[in-house]
Amino acid sequence: MKMKIMDKMKLIVSSVVVAVGIVVLGVCIKSGLGSFARNARVVTVKGLAEREVKADKVIWPIVFKELGDDLPSLYARVDEKNAIVIQMLKDKGIADAEISTSVDVTDLQADSYSSERTPYRYRISSVVTVNTGKVDTVLALLKEQSSLIQKGVAITFSNYSYPSIQFEYTGLNTIKPEMIKEATQNARKAALQFAADSESTLGKIKTAYQGQFSISDRDQNTPYIKKVRVVTTIEYMLED
Repeated sequence: MKMKIMDKMKLIVSSVVVAVGIVVLGVCIKSGLGSFARNARVVTVKGLAEREVKADKVIWPIVFKELGDDLPSLYARVDEKNAIVIQMLKDKGIADAEISTSVDVTDLQADSYSSERTPYRYRISSVVTVNTGKVDTVLALLKEQSSLIQKGVAITFSNYSYPSIQFEYTGLNTIKPEMIKEATQNARKAALQFAADSESTLGKIKTAYQGQFSISDRDQNTPYIKKVRVVTTIEYMLED
């Protein structure tokens, strides 16, 4: 008899333990699902920041060519015209350290790949390159290029062999913090609007990605004005 009572008690205890376990398991599952649901409620937004800045560096190759049969006399003419170009630059405030020169000699008769038909044997291409931060000075000089032609320097304005004038902006690190801040604020505004529309409360940031900065010309006519752009991607939690 006592054994039967003991067996019944064991059975009851076992049943209670199982029942409690089922309840606890249910609570855990419910809690886990709730946590999962909360984690799943997110919104991903992008924030854009743009700035227009003026270039702070310019590289300006001034190219001209001379044709002839006698190399010594050709070099003398090139040196003379280089001096004219350099003097014009220095008169306008360009320093010696900001000016470099190079020449390229082509034997037109020996160059079997040349499609140029000319009675002359040699061609010397001279490049006077200005590399400076005096952007305004160079912009003013560009308007006076025709004065070089009047002095006998036939500038090549378009040449596939040499790069055209290049304007650059080197102060990106100076404006980066403010642009990132602006992009982040714009992203938050979008997230707040989404949260309001979905009758939710905007929570903490779950993930954030800073996009790459890009620098491009504002347009073809003003390459010295640059457009700086960055897009941030931020994922926010949404709460009830």
